Amino acid sequence: MSEWTPKIVAFCCYYCAYSAADLAGSMRLQYPPNIRVVELPCTGKVDVGVLLAALEAGADGVYVAGCLEGDCHFLKGNFRAKQRVAYAKRLLEEIGLEPERLEMYNLSGSMGPRFAEIAQEMTERITKLGPSPLNRQHRKGEVGP
Repeated sequence: MSEWTPKIVAFCCYYCAYSAADLAGSMRLQYPPNIRVVELPCTGKVDVGVLLAALEAGADGVYVAGCLEGDCHFLKGNFRAKQRVAYAKRLLEEIGLEPERLEMYNLSGSMGPRFAEIAQEMTERITKLGPSPLNRQHRKGEVGP
């Protein structure tokens, strides 16, 4: 049996975090290949339901990466995202799932090395937590699609 690798979804704003991810790639910085980047026009568009649905659909961890605080291209989108992530973390705790599986980060488009660090940090965090109990493929005695 092969070693388990966490599945992590990163919801990234187009202007900053996605640009940082692109820069990390252009700089040929190494970061874990288990990160799946989802580009958003603004992190303010991310909804609590989407964050929870990503975990329910099999992600072991999720993070939202937006513009630096006070520097959102849509003025307050990253503040809205921060509030939604905090609310979703409280919901995870209420249902007995580790809130550490979800996080919010802020970075600028020029922070390619920081994007790679965040990807590594989240991978290490989720690896310590282990597979998500919501993922049917990892539940004992069940076979997933």
